[in-house]
Amino acid sequence: MILLGHGSGGRLSHKLLEELILPVLNGDARSCQNDAAILDFPHGRLAFTTDSFVVDPIFFPGGSIGSLAVHGTVNDLAMMGGAPLFLSVSLIIEEGFRKTELAKVLEDMRNAADEAGVRIVAGDTKVVPCGKGDKIFITTSGIGVISHGLKISGDNAKPGDSVIISGTVGDHGIAVMAGRERLDVGAEIASDSASLNTLVREIMAAAGESLHVMRDPTRGGVATTLKEIAAQSGVAVRLRESDIPVKREVAAVCSILGLDPLYVANEGKLLAFVAPESTDSILAAMRKHPLGEGAAVIGVVEESPAGRVVMETAVGGFRSVEMLAGEQLPRIC
Repeated sequence: MILLGHGSGGRLSHKLLEELILPVLNGDARSCQNDAAILDFPHGRLAFTTDSFVVDPIFFPGGSIGSLAVHGTVNDLAMMGGAPLFLSVSLIIEEGFRKTELAKVLEDMRNAADEAGVRIVAGDTKVVPCGKGDKIFITTSGIGVISHGLKISGDNAKPGDSVIISGTVGDHGIAVMAGRERLDVGAEIASDSASLNTLVREIMAAAGESLHVMRDPTRGGVATTLKEIAAQSGVAVRLRESDIPVKREVAAVCSILGLDPLYVANEGKLLAFVAPESTDSILAAMRKHPLGEGAAVIGVVEESPAGRVVMETAVGGFRSVEMLAGEQLPRIC
């Protein structure tokens, strides 16, 4: 039986992929689970990805399902070093959805595409009976070109690498949760949803071959993403809690709700694993970009034990960081 937790991006999601989806569709459950596939063709390499968006509510502080669909797809291409070019869009609309709201979703999508420098070139629309959907679901696919020879992949982290986060964590998940539950948190918490391709361009220019891994920590948050990378690369990651940037308002809401910001989704942040000798120059380049002003080194890659992530706590102890089990915040993207 499929549970909500199978869509969390955490342990149940990985189990479903490895035991059913990948063996049937791909034939190899051990395939790299990166954000996009890299495809060779006669004139170079392409990045290709697809994603679906079911966020609730469809309008939330800092964005909407329309802008989120573009941002998420652009970012998946960018995390593999691809320059996003073209998107396709599929809309599944529930009967009774207001045309004014659909127009706003489409406008947000177009604006996000223009800002990212990508074109929406194909699409499809279906309508389901009232009660058989939830306003609107969006599926997107994207293609980007890879014009360099760098290997940027989740299986490329190396012992000694610095782990960099581009800014504060947990903003998107808490903004959506506050919008859904109409929480009065005493301060405006907005989603960080944004296209990261221009920031990635600056990182790649500064890093070159020193850049080993990039990943946007969406469902399952930073913790689950780091567990994925540690497992793919066969390395360990040691984090420092005091170095992980979290907005005071986000930390307060997480404390009230019993949530850990490390497991809360982000939609406009990235993790980068970079060679230690290039860390300072890469940080400087990131901090010059509006989407990287809060960049910080939050950890280091160690040789073993493979797949393990530990965190040095603010009080000087250590705790194991595990993959998200179940669904912490459903319908977040």
